[in-house]
Amino acid sequence: MVEIKVDASKIKGEANAVSQLVAFLKEKTAGDVTNDGGKMTLKTTAEGVNKKYVRVLLKKFLHHQELKETYRVIGGEEDTLAISERKIYEED
Repeated sequence: MVEIKVDASKIKGEANAVSQLVAFLKEKTAGDVTNDGGKMTLKTTAEGVNKKYVRVLLKKFLHHQELKETYRVIGGEEDTLAISERKIYEED
């Protein structure tokens, strides 16, 4: 059994983004996704689901929701991923 934690609390301000992400991960991984205020836990026994695959899915979700320019996926501790805001540099 694989257990991966995803911290998506930064995208709470976007309209229904967290609930859509939960549905997206359930559909793509055929696993159990629990949501606790933006901090999700994905549990699955499916073959081929690992941290790298979930990272690709998160990037794909951000692209489909047109949030790719504002947010990015970063790796955390073991079996933990987080969605954080991109630093935007303004040119003078």
